[in-house]
Amino acid sequence: VLLVDNGSNDGTLATVAERFPEVECIANPRNLGFAAGCNVGLRHALAQGADCVFIANNDTIVAPDLLDQVVAAAAPADVGMVAPLIYYEADPRRIWSAGAGRNPLTLEMSGNLRGRLDMDNWPDVIEREYLVGCGLLLKRELLERVGLFDPRFFMYYEDMDLCLRAQAAGLRLLVAPRARMWHRVAVSSGGVDAPAERYWMARASVQFFRKHVHGLRWLIVAPYRAGSSVKTVIRLVSRGRREAAQAYLRGLWDGWHASGQEAAGNEQ
Repeated sequence: VLLVDNGSNDGTLATVAERFPEVECIANPRNLGFAAGCNVGLRHALAQGADCVFIANNDTIVAPDLLDQVVAAAAPADVGMVAPLIYYEADPRRIWSAGAGRNPLTLEMSGNLRGRLDMDNWPDVIEREYLVGCGLLLKRELLERVGLFDPRFFMYYEDMDLCLRAQAAGLRLLVAPRARMWHRVAVSSGGVDAPAERYWMARASVQFFRKHVHGLRWLIVAPYRAGSSVKTVIRLVSRGRREAAQAYLRGLWDGWHASGQEAAGNEQ
């Protein structure tokens, strides 16, 4: 077990050293963000000879046999990553993520099962086009072929970006429904619709679409994303979350300018 501490100042490292001395820790001097923070751990694991690495968010609980299940599902050579079935921690049988499909025109998620109650008739594996980084097994072959997370995504969309790159390299993405995880959801950014969550989500969304949308596809994506942004602002304001709405608009602005100033292809 490897813990990457992303510049915390709450005594986490001392507590872990005292209670779990067998856990290896890496202390980042500052908060590098999710993508770059994970990359520190991924590089370390690969240098130690790991065949695969399972990433788990700090606000998750995993079933005892989770690793057995995802490793078994990852055995075929053409599989690049495997995710567990992820539930809400507050509602343990309600699905938070079972991966998602992808709209070929807008690149948006489709077929997301979020919010549905668990089913009893899951297949052994489900092939998906998007998996979430909350809990994710990444194979060495994937990381060596397409690179690590793109560190320009401070938080959010880094997983969708990696999924697109994996599929472009001919690798399959799977969910292993017998692997179970429970998630508290957006704890690191203050909770759903908190100003920080809205800011980073908006910023990353602009960076993602600027990176992956080209040519005539913008004629579809641009109006779709503009409409989605207007709906988000109206929803936040109508619920009295004006600060979150302002943060969301700042994120859109900063994402647009950050994307234009940074070189593409920085997956290291």
